[in-house]
Amino acid sequence: MSDDLPTLSPGQKFWALCAAILFLLGVGFLGFALNTGVMRSFAIGWVVLQIFGFVGALKFTKGDFAHPLFASQVLLHAIAVVLLVVVVSRAT
Repeated sequence: MSDDLPTLSPGQKFWALCAAILFLLGVGFLGFALNTGVMRSFAIGWVVLQIFGFVGALKFTKGDFAHPLFASQVLLHAIAVVLLVVVVSRAT
């Protein structure tokens, strides 16, 4: 079965790994937010936006992780992580 799958280029592997890390950060923050009640709506919305953004970008680019549209989705969610860190650091 693994013969049917195409090999990924290093660029595709990089962007897929970055997207996976950001998604896991979003799910982890969602768990934290649901447990503590802090920024619950942001956490839910962020995970939903990640799902729709990544799936939509992959459908539009026909599964190419190295496409600029998918890379821009990854960078958009990286900016969300930076903004989250800024908000949390300002709150403490």
